[in-house]
Amino acid sequence: MPRQNLYNSDTEKPFKLSRSKIDLFIECPFCFYLDRRIGISRPPGFPFTLNSAVDHLLKKEFDIHRAKNTAHPLLARYGVDAKPAEHEKLDIWRSNFKGVEFLDEGTNFLVTGAIDDLWINSKGEFIVVDYKATSKFEAVIELDQKWHDGYKRQMEVYQWLIRQNGHKVSSVGYFVYANGKKDREAFDAKLEFDLTLIPYEGKTEWIAPTLTKIKKCLDGSFPKPSETCEYCAWQKAITRALEV
Repeated sequence: MPRQNLYNSDTEKPFKLSRSKIDLFIECPFCFYLDRRIGISRPPGFPFTLNSAVDHLLKKEFDIHRAKNTAHPLLARYGVDAKPAEHEKLDIWRSNFKGVEFLDEGTNFLVTGAIDDLWINSKGEFIVVDYKATSKFEAVIELDQKWHDGYKRQMEVYQWLIRQNGHKVSSVGYFVYANGKKDREAFDAKLEFDLTLIPYEGKTEWIAPTLTKIKKCLDGSFPKPSETCEYCAWQKAITRALEV
């Protein structure tokens, strides 16, 4: 069956480019080209259903305070000047099949991304919020690992998208990190979590030039496989094995 949403330079129709595909290009232009131009994607990962459950429940919890126009106790504990925001498009912006959209006229890309939540401060600035879930013995207090770079870019694309839609957005977003406790004596058919609020000051200057690079990549020929990409290494290994 033909793949959906493959890039075609001969059409004037805007090309839909999700936040995750921007990140794929940054990770490996070769894999990105295969995916969006040829229609060959990386093998899919396993679904993180427990993480999805945490996301769903956090949204419901913050929505209770949104309906009451009150601040969540987590915000008070960390002294954050904010409360859950009301917006007529919030449900759309949260939808994985729609999200926040912006048409970048320079590239004709319809850039999209689905946010987890949106808060608002006393200045009237929207605050982008992203929920994360893990389970570690040590507390999660900062995003200091190399693989956290993708989380940061995710936050920045969301901030950029909402700004492009004409809204004031705080440069500081927040990660609500749920860390499953492992020090309980027994499971007892329930998991308990510690919630940590991690601020992050986003920098969005890289997005516009990256969109230009993506456009050039899609309009050009095959880029070279990345030397640091595990998927490219796997492909090379398969090719060598078949040549034996």
